[in-house]
Amino acid sequence: MKILDRFERKFGRFYIKNLMVYIVIINAFVYLLEYSGINNLGILNFVLIPQEVMQGQVWRLITFIFIPPSSLNPLFLFFALYFNYLAGAGLENYWGGFKFNVYYLCGMLATIIVSFITGMPADSSYINLALFLAFACVYPDYELLLFFILPIKVKYLAILDCLVIGYEFITVYSLGGKLLVITPLISFLLFFGKDLFNLVTGRTKSYVRKQKFSVKVSTDKPIHRCTVCGITDKDDPDMQFRYCSKCSGTHCYCMNHIRDHKHIE
Repeated sequence: MKILDRFERKFGRFYIKNLMVYIVIINAFVYLLEYSGINNLGILNFVLIPQEVMQGQVWRLITFIFIPPSSLNPLFLFFALYFNYLAGAGLENYWGGFKFNVYYLCGMLATIIVSFITGMPADSSYINLALFLAFACVYPDYELLLFFILPIKVKYLAILDCLVIGYEFITVYSLGGKLLVITPLISFLLFFGKDLFNLVTGRTKSYVRKQKFSVKVSTDKPIHRCTVCGITDKDDPDMQFRYCSKCSGTHCYCMNHIRDHKHIE
């Protein structure tokens, strides 16, 4: 992110403000054209197809981000566009317009590169998934009303998305398909990889320290020792110990002496 900070200081004024608003509006407009039958070109002419780009249809390098998430179900389209807008607006508000533009551009470039390497067609679905994963990292406890009824936190939806990505990666047989499935993770890891690495290593170190402390405690001095007979929890792991409230100070007794010992004043 330090490199990005330097770029922002030099070129921070060159970005599209409210980028996601424009993309969502164009997505909706393309859907309406397709649904009404006015769009004679068809959505297929917007898809990123490497072979067609090499033959001169260079507009596909841009138009693939304007393909609606669904051309079948208007309700699904509405929620998909709403989530895309929510994620984009939230990230732009958190990062600023320049960094959000760079993040979206990274998603576009990753999709284009993987599409050309594999020769497989692509649309903006992978970019939108990368947006949602980033939004879940920044606002993990943000609560959505799914279908305006079911409250659910974004982090749980992100976990579900990751499980879907993992399942598709395993079940897709072709190498090209596998690369296309993990496309959302490329731009995501560019921005969040270091933070995730530090989080994982930090928790691992913490776990190791706790384990070492636990082992040290368990192998060093006993925790309980009877004041009368001197038996400890190391001598008899099954023995139970109690502390007497009537004795002055802190005195521990085994179950054999807790009731009949002489109280210490």
